[in-house]
Amino acid sequence: MNKTILLVVIIILTVLALYSQVDLENPKEIYCEKDSDCVPAQCCHPTSCVNKNYAPDCSGIFCTMECKPDTLDCGQGKCVCINNKCEAEIEERVFR
Repeated sequence: MNKTILLVVIIILTVLALYSQVDLENPKEIYCEKDSDCVPAQCCHPTSCVNKNYAPDCSGIFCTMECKPDTLDCGQGKCVCINNKCEAEIEERVFR
Protein backbone atom coordinates (compact mmCIF):
# COMPACT_ATOMS: atom_id res chain seq x y z
CA MET A 1 0.00 0.00 0.00
CA ASN A 2 2.78 2.48 0.93
CA LYS A 3 4.68 1.64 -2.26
CA THR A 4 1.58 2.38 -4.33
CA ILE A 5 1.10 5.76 -2.66
CA LEU A 6 4.76 6.58 -3.15
CA LEU A 7 4.58 5.60 -6.82
CA VAL A 8 1.50 7.78 -7.36
CA VAL A 9 3.19 10.74 -5.65
CA ILE A 10 6.31 10.29 -7.81
CA ILE A 11 4.21 10.16 -10.98
CA ILE A 12 2.29 13.29 -10.00
CA LEU A 13 5.47 15.18 -9.16
CA THR A 14 7.06 14.11 -12.45
CA VAL A 15 4.05 15.27 -14.45
CA LEU A 16 3.97 18.59 -12.59
CA ALA A 17 7.69 19.10 -13.15
CA LEU A 18 7.36 18.42 -16.87
CA TYR A 19 4.29 20.65 -17.17
CA SER A 20 5.96 23.53 -15.38
CA GLN A 21 8.89 23.40 -17.81
CA VAL A 22 6.76 23.74 -20.92
CA ASP A 23 7.79 26.86 -22.80
CA LEU A 24 9.24 28.72 -19.85
CA GLU A 25 10.78 31.24 -22.23
CA ASN A 26 7.39 32.33 -23.63
CA PRO A 27 4.52 31.24 -21.42
CA LYS A 28 1.16 31.82 -23.06
CA GLU A 29 0.18 34.46 -20.49
CA ILE A 30 2.81 36.88 -21.81
CA TYR A 31 3.12 35.71 -25.43
CA CYS A 32 2.52 38.40 -28.04
CA GLU A 33 3.10 39.19 -31.68
CA LYS A 34 2.40 42.94 -31.55
CA ASP A 35 2.07 45.69 -28.94
CA SER A 36 -1.73 45.62 -29.12
CA ASP A 37 -1.68 42.03 -27.80
CA CYS A 38 -0.43 43.36 -24.44
CA VAL A 39 -2.36 44.97 -21.58
CA PRO A 40 -1.58 45.78 -17.92
CA ALA A 41 -1.34 42.69 -15.69
CA GLN A 42 -2.74 44.40 -12.59
CA CYS A 43 -5.89 46.48 -12.16
CA CYS A 44 -4.32 49.18 -9.99
CA HIS A 45 -0.86 50.72 -10.40
CA PRO A 46 0.30 48.07 -12.92
CA THR A 47 3.98 47.23 -13.16
CA SER A 48 3.84 44.41 -15.72
CA CYS A 49 1.89 43.32 -18.76
CA VAL A 50 0.15 40.18 -20.03
CA ASN A 51 -1.48 38.97 -23.22
CA LYS A 52 -4.91 40.59 -23.52
CA ASN A 53 -6.53 37.14 -23.33
CA TYR A 54 -5.20 36.86 -19.75
CA ALA A 55 -6.07 40.38 -18.60
CA PRO A 56 -7.38 40.60 -15.05
CA ASP A 57 -11.09 41.21 -14.52
CA CYS A 58 -11.11 44.74 -13.13
CA SER A 59 -14.87 45.17 -13.02
CA GLY A 60 -15.87 46.41 -9.59
CA ILE A 61 -12.29 47.33 -8.69
CA PHE A 62 -11.66 50.88 -7.50
CA CYS A 63 -8.12 52.24 -7.59
CA THR A 64 -6.65 55.34 -6.02
CA MET A 65 -6.16 58.22 -8.41
CA GLU A 66 -2.52 58.76 -7.46
CA CYS A 67 0.27 58.44 -10.01
CA LYS A 68 2.57 55.95 -8.33
CA PRO A 69 6.18 56.04 -9.54
CA ASP A 70 7.56 53.05 -11.46
CA THR A 71 4.11 51.99 -12.70
CA LEU A 72 2.13 52.41 -15.89
CA ASP A 73 0.03 55.07 -14.08
CA CYS A 74 -0.57 58.45 -15.68
CA GLY A 75 1.24 57.68 -18.92
CA GLN A 76 4.55 56.82 -17.23
CA GLY A 77 4.80 53.78 -19.43
CA LYS A 78 3.06 51.41 -21.78
CA CYS A 79 2.75 47.73 -22.59
CA VAL A 80 4.89 46.60 -25.51
CA CYS A 81 5.72 43.34 -27.25
CA ILE A 82 9.46 42.63 -27.17
CA ASN A 83 10.78 39.30 -28.49
CA ASN A 84 7.24 37.86 -28.33
CA LYS A 85 6.86 38.76 -24.63
CA CYS A 86 4.55 41.39 -23.20
CA GLU A 87 6.62 43.79 -21.13
CA ALA A 88 6.02 47.04 -19.29
CA GLU A 89 8.10 49.85 -20.73
CA ILE A 90 8.23 52.36 -17.87
CA GLU A 91 9.99 55.68 -18.18
CA GLU A 92 12.64 56.38 -15.60
CA ARG A 93 11.75 59.49 -13.70
CA VAL A 94 14.17 61.69 -11.90
CA PHE A 95 12.65 63.41 -8.87
CA ARG A 96 14.22 66.65 -7.75
